[in-house]
Amino acid sequence: MPHERVDAPSELLDRLAHHRLVGGVPRAQLEWLAARGTLRQLSPGDVLTPSTGPVAGLYIVLSGHLSISVNRGAGPRKVTEWTAGDVTGLLPYSRLTKPPGNVVADEPTEVLLVSREDLAALIHDCHDLTAVCVHVMVDRARIFNSSDLLDEKLLSLGRLAAGLAHELNNPASAVSRSAKMLAAELEELDRASRSFCEVRLSDAQCGAVNTLRDAAWATSAQAAYSPLERSDREDMLSQWLEDREIGGLDVAPLVESSLTSQQLDSLADLIEGKGDLAAALRYLSAACAVRRLASEIDTASSRIYTLVAAVKGFTYMDQAAAPKLVRVEKGLSDTLTVLMSKARSKSIDLRLELEPELPCVDGFGGELNQVWSNLVDNALDAVGPGGHVAVSAAREGAEVLVRVVDDGPGIPVEIRGNIFDPFFTTKRIGEGTGLGLDIARRFVQRHKGMIDFTTGPSGTEFRVRLPFAAIKRDG
Repeated sequence: MPHERVDAPSELLDRLAHHRLVGGVPRAQLEWLAARGTLRQLSPGDVLTPSTGPVAGLYIVLSGHLSISVNRGAGPRKVTEWTAGDVTGLLPYSRLTKPPGNVVADEPTEVLLVSREDLAALIHDCHDLTAVCVHVMVDRARIFNSSDLLDEKLLSLGRLAAGLAHELNNPASAVSRSAKMLAAELEELDRASRSFCEVRLSDAQCGAVNTLRDAAWATSAQAAYSPLERSDREDMLSQWLEDREIGGLDVAPLVESSLTSQQLDSLADLIEGKGDLAAALRYLSAACAVRRLASEIDTASSRIYTLVAAVKGFTYMDQAAAPKLVRVEKGLSDTLTVLMSKARSKSIDLRLELEPELPCVDGFGGELNQVWSNLVDNALDAVGPGGHVAVSAAREGAEVLVRVVDDGPGIPVEIRGNIFDPFFTTKRIGEGTGLGLDIARRFVQRHKGMIDFTTGPSGTEFRVRLPFAAIKRDG
């Protein structure tokens, strides 16, 4: 536990005179510090200021090492530290009430405490010392703001990675599964092709088979047939083959194709021999199987490409961190793509409605996407399973108006005035930083916009207004 120590006035004055930050102020102000301050000694592990308690006052670090670690959902992380020659705690004109984490001594440490009650007198009597402390406060605000943004970005990155992994799993598995099956089907197609070539068919008969093969590839029937329709087609084809005494044929590829019984009847009329017809049908079945697997690989890989493109657009990868024309509708679309898996996991109806040809806004696309991500993610958290979240963007005067509306229970009256405050959160530890809406507000204001909300028992609506860019985008 910290305990007080009494130094001789001359010894304390000498230590203050050699202090890196306050040593340069007039000696009279150092004498004021020596007279009003209280020396406190801390052992390693002692808590100087707990995160739950008020800050006792201004601390001038005379020796040792202090640090503060904050857990904002991404795990405990050391935000900043102080050593001999630093100043921390409650600085003049600061609105700090409590620190975001415990301030702990990492080694034997000694500080001089100027109590909260004496700060008004310090401001009045010690102008040079006050100026030093104000400069420290400005630097501290910059450090903590940078840390806030980093922690929120890390948490958002974690959400993005989890959602992306979930979204990529299905198409990646489909590519792997279809690629493995394709090797076997190619071998079957090779065997079927050789058997088909051994059959002595006329040019007209071969042409009819190839035409039927092309017709089977023309339509993606697998996506069009319902389970009942697929079952009916399987019964029809099995009966058709049985009527013609053709066995040992894999009918599944033909079931999934767009071939009709009329087309098969026409082929049977043209190729009369049972063995010749069986060879032709085997070739058709193998060709349809290969085509179906190739189509599945194409569809799955296209989905992977779309997801990667959405993530690149969401994070503005490979783009310079400079203001530019930003398409709000593109950012909203990318944001919903990367958050869709979370919506599906709760059976939430997540919809996007965009007015065509919205003007661009000036700014930083990555920051605006962070705003959309925070608002939509909060809305998804607010609604229960089977709920609804609607996102829209439209013109309103000379601004783009983005609305995020949910049908959750609304924000309780008692906390509505605090939701934009830093570190304020209603989520459990590790689930939120309490910085999402604060950062959204800061980013919107940085883009010369406005953010507000309305809420009630039937849901909540957040609105963001951003001015049009000075230069219209092409097209």
